Amino acid sequence: MIFWESLTMAVRTLAANRTRSLLTMLGILIGNASTIAVVGIGEGAKRYATDQFQSLGTNVLFVIAGSDNTRRNIITPPNRLVLADAEAIAQQVPTVTLVAPEVRGSELVVLGNQRERGQIIGTTPEYSPVREVNVALGRFLSTDDLRRNARVTVLGCGIATKLLGVSSRGNDCDMTAIAAADPLSKRIRIRGIGFDVIGIMEEKGASLGTNQDDTIFLPQATMTGLLVGRTSPYGIAVPVINVSAKDADSVAAAQFQIENLLRLRHGITENGDDTFVIRSQKDALSIAGNVTNALTIMLAAIAGISLVVGGIGITNIMLVSVVERTQEIGLRKALGATQSDILLQFAIEAVILATLGGVLGTALGVGGVTLVGWYTPLKAGVSGGAIAMAVGVSGSIGLFFGIFPARQAARLDPIVALRTP
Repeated sequence: MIFWESLTMAVRTLAANRTRSLLTMLGILIGNASTIAVVGIGEGAKRYATDQFQSLGTNVLFVIAGSDNTRRNIITPPNRLVLADAEAIAQQVPTVTLVAPEVRGSELVVLGNQRERGQIIGTTPEYSPVREVNVALGRFLSTDDLRRNARVTVLGCGIATKLLGVSSRGNDCDMTAIAAADPLSKRIRIRGIGFDVIGIMEEKGASLGTNQDDTIFLPQATMTGLLVGRTSPYGIAVPVINVSAKDADSVAAAQFQIENLLRLRHGITENGDDTFVIRSQKDALSIAGNVTNALTIMLAAIAGISLVVGGIGITNIMLVSVVERTQEIGLRKALGATQSDILLQFAIEAVILATLGGVLGTALGVGGVTLVGWYTPLKAGVSGGAIAMAVGVSGSIGLFFGIFPARQAARLDPIVALRTP
């Protein structure tokens, strides 16, 4: 009964001083809103990074030329990866199903009066299944194109939209509009050399800062023969070899076998530095997860400072309230209220302020996270557990910072309090 009386009295007191109560809650409100928003956006960033890496393909290994040590060695250039390395991996590594080497470049592409700069990738037919990129119109590169050094190309839907001069739906490719422009009858020019368009890729979107829809695919042999040339004394240099393992359980074994094969081919001793790096999708996801987790923790800690500031604000306001209500406290004690009764009332007031501020702040934070999820690529969201924890923490902060002023009020001498003007 005493608790409910104290609760009723606390609510009436706070309602009678609305402005002061709102200002007191403001610190907790901002702290909770910022903490919820940071956690939600951090989770969204983690999901976004996961989606980006998963878009690279499943069970994929990336064999990349050079290493940290070899890149710093400007006197002796590293023994780069070559096309023969990719062929050896395909033939000698049993846990590998597909291998797609790629040669990259950036060129100005011309179609009629339209000029656009795009990323050129010279690769093989295996690139499509390894990297899980599909053709929306026409076909992808074939083994026959590779054998004949055919002057054909497959365009990403983004650069096709620009070259064909068709409309787009914001950042999305409008495949209906692209198809209406009859792209498969077009011929683009790169460095004055004509290439027949044989296909348009499905929309893939941006990945790791690169818009995959602005990519132009050429047969690897055609690109090295006409655009790149022989850039390595050891053969046709390839900066990246995309490898698809048989399944998820074979990824580690494939990575181990590829490392041993390339070390043998490149004459790397046991204590020597590798001239290549092998990265798996799992490695990339782990790195991205560690980075986003660290950033989320750091930002949440910074946002949590607002909760502490809000708690200090509750202490200040409650101390002022004790001074203003000295006679009220003295009268209650004279009528028989105990120290625990006074302590309970002021503690309840502090908890109400903190909890209500936490609830409002949580609502504001969830609203902000929802807007971020709607208007940005981040799939931001907050779990119910995080919300319950945030409200619980804010209530605990109110109780913690409200104890001192509540104890001050409970210890007032009733006679002195009644004499205080």
